[in-house]
Amino acid sequence: MRMPNGRRAGGLPGGRFSIILIGLLGLAFYWFSNQKEVPFTGRSQFNTMSIEDSARLGAQSYVQILQQESARGNTVYCTQNTSCTTGEREITETVREIGERLEAAAIELEAELLQQGYDFEPVASAFDWTYYVVQSDQPNAFCLPGGYVAVYTGILDITGNYDGEVSLSDINDVDKLAVVMGHEIGHALAHHGSERMSQQKVVQLGSMAVGLGLSDMSAGQQQAVMQAFGMAAQGAVLSYSRQHETEADKIGLDLLVRACFDPREAPELWERMGEIGGGQRPPEWMSTHPASATRAENFRKWMPDAIAEYERRCGPLP
Repeated sequence: MRMPNGRRAGGLPGGRFSIILIGLLGLAFYWFSNQKEVPFTGRSQFNTMSIEDSARLGAQSYVQILQQESARGNTVYCTQNTSCTTGEREITETVREIGERLEAAAIELEAELLQQGYDFEPVASAFDWTYYVVQSDQPNAFCLPGGYVAVYTGILDITGNYDGEVSLSDINDVDKLAVVMGHEIGHALAHHGSERMSQQKVVQLGSMAVGLGLSDMSAGQQQAVMQAFGMAAQGAVLSYSRQHETEADKIGLDLLVRACFDPREAPELWERMGEIGGGQRPPEWMSTHPASATRAENFRKWMPDAIAEYERRCGPLP
């Protein structure tokens, strides 16, 4: 029964909540039918992208990023189109040597997980592993789907002797740099990029479903509801982003140990990272990354097992 003002008896807007409910139920089915296990941690993740599509996007993005850096005047060391100085070649070769050890560890780890009965498609042996160094003050590194790795020189002092300037002496001890690279490779192995893109698609579909259900509201009411939906969605995405960082830390630590890099360097690295910018950052619940202190504490919690595994594989730590 409809009332003259278009509302159903009982005060509910006619059809509005049915549309929203049907849309959200459809999204829930879509969400739960596309869950896959992350074998490294056992977490269930929502991922609708194929490995092939993800790797193709990774390759395209890698070329674009390196081209953009070159256009900004940031040299990409030792590409086919540029000559290398001795220092640039030494840094590039160091990064590639670290990467090769970590990629071998990744291949080994996936093989062991398959032997243990985990059901997943291994990627480390199929990745087109590529490593470049970008001359930039930005303290950054990344690994895109497909194994496309870049290290920015701005991070070398943080992972090196931490004296305020980047020099070749920063690669004399590479364990902290291996921590960073292992973390970034962990993101690619766990398909975090694909997961984030899949989540964004769900948020867009959810926004459309809610928007359709609000068509008979005033513009002000629609804006208020959509803002509330947007805030809730952003909070959920931020939570997953922090979860991804912690997961990549743990996967990276496993790779570090298998590649015989000293795991004890990880907590100190994240303490250094927390000092960047005077420690100024948003509250952890508003950030895409866990606080550096939280990450350092996580590594300390994992450290006894990591040291035991390192010494079983690589011999006693000094």
